[in-house]
Amino acid sequence: MSKARILDPSESYTFSKYAELAYDSADILAEFGVTLKNSSLQLPQQLPIDPQPLRTELQENLTLVDPVSEIARREALIFPILKTVCKFIQVPLKIEYPVRVNNWLKGSFDYFIPTEQNLLVIEAKNADLARGFTQLAVELIALDQWTDSTVPMLYGTVTTGDTWKFGIFQRQEKIVHKDINTYAVPSDLNLVLSALFGIILS
Repeated sequence: MSKARILDPSESYTFSKYAELAYDSADILAEFGVTLKNSSLQLPQQLPIDPQPLRTELQENLTLVDPVSEIARREALIFPILKTVCKFIQVPLKIEYPVRVNNWLKGSFDYFIPTEQNLLVIEAKNADLARGFTQLAVELIALDQWTDSTVPMLYGTVTTGDTWKFGIFQRQEKIVHKDINTYAVPSDLNLVLSALFGIILS
């Protein structure tokens, strides 16, 4: 007996819609022929800068801004981190980057860092990292079909600004690995920066 479909072939779904669906993440990804696995990820690690100036900036931002909304979290916590990474490496930071593969895979990546070595998608969420990760995973599936890059893995992270969770899409195996670990900012800033630099520079 075949399993009932979750997604309606006649419907159109944006990336943000997947964070609203009341279905298990694994079942949603199965609609795309992709398996979800929870893993303790061994992310690439590099830290070519002194993180203290950025840590000081983030702490100052938190004293000035109450990051209750998604836009406040983006301005006070997320953008300064991504700007620091991209400025050091001299790579572009794409914001609200539009992608359309088909009616099930379309929308905008909150942040997208394309480099020759790797592609990194960053999804900003105000709350609920679990559903946010579902959206991130679908964005990685879309990126897999949209890009002509031949890198074997695509990386992504979903963040509320003060909490970060990473994921990896193994393209050939059609497996999304969801990190069982989360990282807090500013306390785990070194780990977040190390992962972001490691992914982009590896």
